[in-house]
Amino acid sequence: MAGLVLAPSILAADYARLGEQVREAEEAGAGWFHVDVMDGHFVPNLSIGIPVLESLRAVSDSFMDVHLMIDNPESFLEPFASAGADLITIHQEVATHLHRDIREIRRLGCRVGVALNPSTPPETLREVLPTIDLVLCMTVNPGFGGQAFIPEVLDKVARVRRMQTDLGIESLHVQVDGGIGPSNARQAAVAGADVLVAGSTVFRGEGTIAENYGAIRRALAVDV
Repeated sequence: MAGLVLAPSILAADYARLGEQVREAEEAGAGWFHVDVMDGHFVPNLSIGIPVLESLRAVSDSFMDVHLMIDNPESFLEPFASAGADLITIHQEVATHLHRDIREIRRLGCRVGVALNPSTPPETLREVLPTIDLVLCMTVNPGFGGQAFIPEVLDKVARVRRMQTDLGIESLHVQVDGGIGPSNARQAAVAGADVLVAGSTVFRGEGTIAENYGAIRRALAVDV
């Protein structure tokens, strides 16, 4: 399972020590970070914005995966691209003109992701799947870190992979986000996820960041 990516979510980090904690995760092996942006409308919480991403980019060359859990995402594509996003993920549920937004993200020089809430069928992405780089299957209802993993979403991950095969798409990341830890990371990978987001388990677990990150990597080390 060497090709799997484990991406710490900075939503769970200590913001007074954000740069330091990102460096700790990088030293543990992380090269991809997940940046959750919430607006208090699409999801019932507020989180970070453009200045935090700019600050992160100033201290890190790692891959920055920006997840926009916001209404009207089209209004913020250019600012987040300019702030240093490598990949921008928008939600199918709020993108009125999804194809147009996908093309705009690509024009801005970023990779493209589309996220699905737990209740949204993956078949809603069939028409755009060949044009994107990543599908994010939320394994919790978005809005807050530390929620319990929803195992039923794993069937959705498998359905995305089947749809990829049916459409003859050679390369597609399938990401899971929410409640990921050593106890379920391997299940998600077996279902077809190749990018796993972990926030609370990495930054707020019982051990150090390196120990917590390593525990999930070890859970993924068994061949499938």
